[in-house]
Amino acid sequence: MIPADLIKRIREIQIYTSRAVNASFAGQYESVFKGRGMQFDEVREYLPGDDIRAIDWNVTARTGKPFIKRFVEERELTVLFAVDLSASGEFGTVRKLKNELAAEFCAVLAFAAAKNNDKVGLLIFTDRIELFIPPKKGSRHVLRLIRELLAFKMPKRRTDIPLALDYVAKVMRKRATVFVVSDFLETGFKKPLSLLNKRHDVIAVPVRDRVEIAMPSVGLIEVQDAETGQIMLVDTSSRRFRSQYGDHSSRRFNELKSTFRSSNVDFIPLATDKPYMNDLIQFFHMRHRRR
Repeated sequence: MIPADLIKRIREIQIYTSRAVNASFAGQYESVFKGRGMQFDEVREYLPGDDIRAIDWNVTARTGKPFIKRFVEERELTVLFAVDLSASGEFGTVRKLKNELAAEFCAVLAFAAAKNNDKVGLLIFTDRIELFIPPKKGSRHVLRLIRELLAFKMPKRRTDIPLALDYVAKVMRKRATVFVVSDFLETGFKKPLSLLNKRHDVIAVPVRDRVEIAMPSVGLIEVQDAETGQIMLVDTSSRRFRSQYGDHSSRRFNELKSTFRSSNVDFIPLATDKPYMNDLIQFFHMRHRRR
């Protein structure tokens, strides 16, 4: 039995994302993500100007006339959301938790995929593989994915991004668009990310909270690492501490962006205190211009 509050939350996300898809980027989604390549369409007689490399020699030998194979671009996509729901995602100081933002973002794109008749799948991971739902079509399937994202509750666990990337490489045999949604606090995932992006179209979605970017001055506070449980006492009224904290945060995020770029992976940064729809639309425009 699904709890009433969860049903209400799913319904709210369904209404919001349906409006967002229709109003903000209807028609753009289809044009910016790569299909799985080319699929066979038909065999027809050779015409002057056709590429001789497309000649079907078997049919040509049987008929005594030159025939060519014709291929068309395969438009149906397979989309997979690989979502990090480790303990560090249970944090947020403004509008919503990072994990809630991740679920809503995935819902927006999942509904867009469903409207385009694409297959959508879900991988939830922490420092282990928690759940894998193979890609399928249909709005009912999308609602199930959203329900799993919102209802996921586990003991506090750490993150293992390389494990998740390696798992995706094993289970996704055909080319897919893979959204890796995480706060990317872990390092050491560049090699598996690069390898996965050679087989699939990987898009990173780093999720951050405002306090992770700049620490406000609120006096003496205790901060706890959600994944390790380590507690530290810090004086946020110290200008020096806030400056060092901001510099460290900025440096880490620049290193993260450098990792994405050197791996040829596009990324869409999300923040819990900012609307993400404009960033998503800009990403679509960037992709469209590039193609």
